[in-house]
Amino acid sequence: MGIKKQYLKSKPLCKVTFSVAAKEAEAVSVVGNFNEWNTEATSLKKLKNGTFKGTVDLEKDNEYEFRYLVDGAYTNDEQADSYKWNDYAAAENGVLSL
Repeated sequence: MGIKKQYLKSKPLCKVTFSVAAKEAEAVSVVGNFNEWNTEATSLKKLKNGTFKGTVDLEKDNEYEFRYLVDGAYTNDEQADSYKWNDYAAAENGVLSL
């Protein structure tokens, strides 16, 4: 798994690219408070090497909680900036600090 951040000079945005190595998976998406935890809003595209990848434009100077949904199972990214407990999910979410 991996996260790449690219800050734009012309706008207060950061292009965040999410990568998940999941060769056996059928579907991977990223859910978070930036897309109202909508499991269908940010699907990642499967590449030939088995990695799922997708980019989201997020406002900088914010923190975003997120998780991956891999074939219906939630998982965190070990490269998250930090982790935060979420009572609703009864689990820790990864946090992006932009």
